[in-house]
Amino acid sequence: MPLNSRSARGENSAAAEATAAQPKFFFGWVIVACAFIILCICYGIQFTFGLFMPFISADTGWDRGSLSLPYSMYVFVYSALGIVTGRLTDRLGPRVVLIVGGGLLGLGAMLMSDVYALWQVYVALGLIAAAGMSAAYVPCNVTVVRWFTRQRGLALSITSSGASFGMFIFPPLAATLIAAHGWRATYLVLGLLAIGGVISCATFIARDPEKLGLLPDGDATPESSAPTTIAPDSPHENWTLDEARRTRTFWLLNVIFTLTWLVVFIPMVHLVPFAMDLGLSQFLAAMTISVSGFAGFAGRLAIGPISDRLGRVPTLGLCLLLQMLAFLGFTISTGASLLYSAAAVFGFSYGGGTALFPALIGDFFGRIAIGAIVGFIFAIAGSAAAFGPFIAGYLYEITKSYQPTFLLSASLNLAALALLFALKRPTRTHHEDL
Repeated sequence: MPLNSRSARGENSAAAEATAAQPKFFFGWVIVACAFIILCICYGIQFTFGLFMPFISADTGWDRGSLSLPYSMYVFVYSALGIVTGRLTDRLGPRVVLIVGGGLLGLGAMLMSDVYALWQVYVALGLIAAAGMSAAYVPCNVTVVRWFTRQRGLALSITSSGASFGMFIFPPLAATLIAAHGWRATYLVLGLLAIGGVISCATFIARDPEKLGLLPDGDATPESSAPTTIAPDSPHENWTLDEARRTRTFWLLNVIFTLTWLVVFIPMVHLVPFAMDLGLSQFLAAMTISVSGFAGFAGRLAIGPISDRLGRVPTLGLCLLLQMLAFLGFTISTGASLLYSAAAVFGFSYGGGTALFPALIGDFFGRIAIGAIVGFIFAIAGSAAAFGPFIAGYLYEITKSYQPTFLLSASLNLAALALLFALKRPTRTHHEDL
């Protein structure tokens, strides 16, 4: 037999063995599905608060301004605690963090069903539910980062779209329950759903594929099925939080995401009254949030796979550019057509940016301490979002217009986009150290 025939046959045999060694179904997609459901439940409950406010106000006599303060506290606390839940996810694994978080979120919602003093809202929502919510975004996303490298963008897009999906299904569900049984009973049902749904899904989540004798993306496994040491993404990655904090890249990422996230809650809080100021009916004004939510679902699904092809940094630049254009669109809006278009662009860009965030951190700093690093940045940049609606309200009281707020928001996204040009992959050289 000719030598080249034997060689070709040997190569074909090796390829067949490699294919056979690779599992037909990768368990990482179970992780993605469970994380999707957890984020759907947690963010779905979060986005129903505005629906409860009129009923709570009518029942208790507390004005909406008083009720908005505990919610701002809630946003700040759950974001700031990301640094804690990120570290705990690295040390204890996501399962125990998610189980405790689901229990606290559910407990907070159940306690909301029995509030009769305003301070109880601060405790139930601003502290207990916020602590539970802090164990949602960071643990779910950093775990998916650990399970995927080549398909990281796609996996995170699917995972993070759970938040937008929850924004679709929970408000009508809550509205139906409130109409039938009242707001207190509805909060009780949502609390039980959080406890049961999150804890059930959390039991299927493992910290990383190596714990199950697998490799990221379902690549061919080692000969031994025993748990292995977590594999690096590439030779220059695998940073600890302390190492990452000594790089310019780390702090530049903090500034970039703080600038853009500072204003992301402004449309969610002020877009409806702005639309009504333009002359839209209450129903058409409320539709701006639905348009934004639908576009956010599309953005989360689309941006991740795009970033797998184009790269994370260029794709993030596209999201920042679109978000800037969305705020400029709000500024010049005079009717429903342009307002809805701007709301769609905003939702798409914001949704896509949230999907990119953990993927970009994983690409830059690896998988070893991904929970601590993502949690640290999320705590700094995410907690800033709690102040955006206050800034918008203050500017509105002074100017009686939302235009200054929208122009400021566009300017902050432009600044973040400009800083993106200075963003480089961190290297372990003295030139990169601070």
